[in-house]
Amino acid sequence: MDNQYTFDESVPQFASSTQPAKLPSYIRDHRKRLRDRFMDGGSDAVADYELLELTLFRAIPRRDVKPLVRRLLDSFGSYSGVISAPRERLATVDGVGDAVITELKIVEAAAHRLARNKIIHRQALSGWDALVSYCRTAMAHRETEQFRILFLDRKNVLIADEEQARGTVDHVPVYPREVVKRALELNASAIILVHNHPSGDPTPSDADITVTRLIEDAARALSITLHDHLIIGAADEFSFRSAGYL
Repeated sequence: MDNQYTFDESVPQFASSTQPAKLPSYIRDHRKRLRDRFMDGGSDAVADYELLELTLFRAIPRRDVKPLVRRLLDSFGSYSGVISAPRERLATVDGVGDAVITELKIVEAAAHRLARNKIIHRQALSGWDALVSYCRTAMAHRETEQFRILFLDRKNVLIADEEQARGTVDHVPVYPREVVKRALELNASAIILVHNHPSGDPTPSDADITVTRLIEDAARALSITLHDHLIIGAADEFSFRSAGYL
């Protein structure tokens, strides 16, 4: 959804004191209404900025969080962008301290774990949509490239999901020998390669195509199947298998 949100900043902020101030009634009532709407209607009943408000209520219990929510969305574009933003970037936003960063990172970790639990130790190819959803959750909003390997057994059950390398905004070092070496260590019979493009465009580069072929050749020599190489973009993904590269 786009970020056509509005906020009422006409209410003054409150100065800190040595004693915690009682939560102002207008904030207390707003929080209750928002929580009730969320509990009654779920995530579809609240917009991005309202979900972010809900997330920050515990981190900032005594202030109106709407101005901070607006700054975060202005900086990172969406709820997902805020949650997955690097700690260092979050800390540059006025009003973001350790409590806010911790709360956001807890939500991010929970999202990753929920998505991962839907695919780990399960048949990967028959649950392809869940696998792609997990990869998108874990990688779509990263600001640097990450290269992951999904290791499968003879029945194509996912036995491990590991990060092989991290890189810059447009490059990640990948070594085919290390990929197949790790597959042998895990006794994997097949692998799926996954990496992200922080630019948002999942179209493979020449280097992506070359390294995929090198890994495929190295894996084939050791009777390991390369099922696919997924490139995760901001709004879509590219499958080497579907595109005919494998």
